[in-house]
Amino acid sequence: MAAPKDPRPCSIADTLAVVGEKYSLLVLREVCLGNGRFDQLARNIGAPRDILATRLRRLVEAGVLTRRAYSEHPQRFDYRPTAAGLELEPVLMALKEWGDHHLRHHTDLPMTMEHSCGHELVPVVTCRACGSPVHHDDLTAHPQTPGWTVKGPVATS
Repeated sequence: MAAPKDPRPCSIADTLAVVGEKYSLLVLREVCLGNGRFDQLARNIGAPRDILATRLRRLVEAGVLTRRAYSEHPQRFDYRPTAAGLELEPVLMALKEWGDHHLRHHTDLPMTMEHSCGHELVPVVTCRACGSPVHHDDLTAHPQTPGWTVKGPVATS
């Protein structure tokens, strides 16, 4: 009995193919903060300019960012998040919260985010249907790809 040779089909892997390269989420962080010009991005992220240009092109091609000309002579562009890009902002906030908690132990934070209610944002994943916070023990995975179980591929003969 042989198992499938390909890895588990996964939306997380598909997403990482778009935003998982070094600097891609940092580009999105800066663009969501309103810093969409190339020089701002290069300075605030610290990415080499050739790599930054590649990441920007990839994020535009993937529909995460749009680019808009703000100067004709010389031709210059700024980058803005698309609706799909803005849907990644909660992921950024969750990563920030994880780093604040586990790496910085909530001390010497480089930035806080204030919600419109006036309080510091502490992101929580909630169930859309019932509104309850989501915890690991509340989840049950149901693989939808034929030939796969939670444990892995089903052996075939």
